[in-house]
Amino acid sequence: MKTYTASLLTFLVLFFAIATKQAQAQTTYFPPNTGTWETITPQSLGWCSSNIDSLYKYLNQKNTKAFLILKDGKIVLEKYFGNFTQDSIWYWASAGKTLTAFTVGLAQQDGLLKLSDPSNKYLGAGWSSLSSAREDSITVWHHLTMTTGLDDAGADPDCTDPNCLNYKAAAGTRWAYHNAAYTLLDQVIEGATGGNLNVYMAKKFTTTLGMKGLFVKAGYNNVYFSTARTMARFGLLLLNKGKWNGSTIMSDTLYFRQQTNSSQNLNPSYGYLTWLNGKSAFMAPGSQIKFPGSLNPDAPNDMICAWGKNGQYINVVPSQKLVLIRMGNAPGGSGASAMAVGFNNDIWKYVNRLPCSAQTATVRHSSERFYPNPVTSDGIITLASTCIEPPLVLDLMGRTIANLEPVSSGSNQYRMPAHVEKGIYFLRIITAHGQQDQRLVVE
Repeated sequence: MKTYTASLLTFLVLFFAIATKQAQAQTTYFPPNTGTWETITPQSLGWCSSNIDSLYKYLNQKNTKAFLILKDGKIVLEKYFGNFTQDSIWYWASAGKTLTAFTVGLAQQDGLLKLSDPSNKYLGAGWSSLSSAREDSITVWHHLTMTTGLDDAGADPDCTDPNCLNYKAAAGTRWAYHNAAYTLLDQVIEGATGGNLNVYMAKKFTTTLGMKGLFVKAGYNNVYFSTARTMARFGLLLLNKGKWNGSTIMSDTLYFRQQTNSSQNLNPSYGYLTWLNGKSAFMAPGSQIKFPGSLNPDAPNDMICAWGKNGQYINVVPSQKLVLIRMGNAPGGSGASAMAVGFNNDIWKYVNRLPCSAQTATVRHSSERFYPNPVTSDGIITLASTCIEPPLVLDLMGRTIANLEPVSSGSNQYRMPAHVEKGIYFLRIITAHGQQDQRLVVE
């Protein structure tokens, strides 16, 4: 009897554990293609109205058109600015790259292409100015990881004509954010599928998700346009690893893991046309400098991102089951690339303060070579060691913004020039032991 009772108890424990796990797995809400999108109140998450107002005020000052936060698929915050509405259409810019990468995965899943295939299998020979041998060495994978080795410093980095696509380095040996190399992937998909890109996407997933958008040709570029809610639907698909309301759209789990993890060692913050937070270092568009630290130190480390010019953002945080969307014009200010990397981090500062219980504090780490950080414009920073050359302030593209001058002769204190605007930079410190670039925040 005791054995029977123990076995029954064990069975019940296992049963309820499995049932609980299944219930938790089913908590994500998926909006219908038409009709009402369910919401939850910010108050249910412990968010304060005054903190939300501060966030909205900041976003409005930064030329935002639309902003959404989803929690478990339901809308917590949704705000439109100016004349922009829920039905307004806006461009994704380079945030559409992540959409393209997902589509490449579906084409491979369908057996229509392989990442190891030379891209000229779908583009045709002579799509570049490279020799046949060098062109043959560039694969679909190289386009996905921004490692084609093509020269991104031409007169028009968007140009996909063969005469614009020139050799810079061996494929796989150099990371460079190159629009033209990416745009060619649309032709790869069309060559592999034998049809139109928008039609293939509609067949595979956009119709299922209720996405109302299209890729539109704009010069050499292929730009995705949609509503903010359509952007949020794609973010929700990424949050759920390619699954949608009981349907498995991306069954190739290996590909999805590869897309949302470091794809190569040159820029660990880049997957397959997808930005990754919380990595040891990152490279920015237009720069060959490898900066230490995370892309957005104030955002969750597990955040994956589709980012576009002028601050078009899809931020996906699996650990919190959050999706954050921002559409709009350029936020202004310096210290950021065209994607406004620093602006995204500033948004997260406000998001972190949404809970009524949130308290801000400045924490210094033993590895810091200077303080305070953040520093104000026209403020004083103190270095922990003596520089053999004046420190430099660099923007996220590696350009020198300012040379710092010591407060007095022989001093380790330097004044931040007043013309350096608020934003995220790097401070280049050169001592007798070598050079180090450290993240600097100017407030």
